[in-house]
Amino acid sequence: MKRPSGREADQMRQVTLTRHYTKHAEGSVLVEFGDTKVICTVSAESGVPRFLRGSGQGWVTAEYGMLPRSTGERMQREASRGKQGGRTLEIQRLIGRSLRAAVDLKSLGENTLYIDCDVIQADGGTRTASITGACVALVDALRVMKQRGAIKKMPAVQMIAAVSVGIYQGVPVLDLDYLEDSAADTDLNVVVTDKGGFIEVQGTAEAAPFSAEELNAMLALARQGVDELFIKQLAALED
Repeated sequence: MKRPSGREADQMRQVTLTRHYTKHAEGSVLVEFGDTKVICTVSAESGVPRFLRGSGQGWVTAEYGMLPRSTGERMQREASRGKQGGRTLEIQRLIGRSLRAAVDLKSLGENTLYIDCDVIQADGGTRTASITGACVALVDALRVMKQRGAIKKMPAVQMIAAVSVGIYQGVPVLDLDYLEDSAADTDLNVVVTDKGGFIEVQGTAEAAPFSAEELNAMLALARQGVDELFIKQLAALED
């Protein structure tokens, strides 16, 4: 089996996290997984949704979108169609769930963190790149909130990272690009905390069903990949 990119089965694409990528947001990161590029911004605002008012607890929510020419052909903006597609809704809910696990919401007070993930170039793995980059932007936003006095202390934070794995030409592989993703027998997205807990495992057999042994092999690859991502995240935050 030869991967289209020439990578080994257990080899990630080149991953880059560029902090403070935009001027105005409390936290912003350009995350690159190979040719997949996503701008992740985190905006901090006072107040919470109605169902949390008076609870003293904060909230984290996310929105996700792809620019019209982030893919090979121009796609129509969802705003011009008047509604978001099912894929978009699914991905932004996944990002929100994942990043709520990153922070102690009770320590956040009645403040909301809005995460926006905008794909400027897609080559597979946009949701996993979004989660990984947005977690770094979230930490930066919390630091700014503390500096401004919006929160008294940094809430407890655990890092969250995500990676795709799959079965390509019968072999478990790590971090699928578009050519692999579009032809994979199985596609799995795995979201993990730096303490080793799984937040979400999304898996689909596109061709033949996958076995328990193949699932375990993919999860082992995912753990290897997120461990590499946690190192990248911490190194970025130390810059």
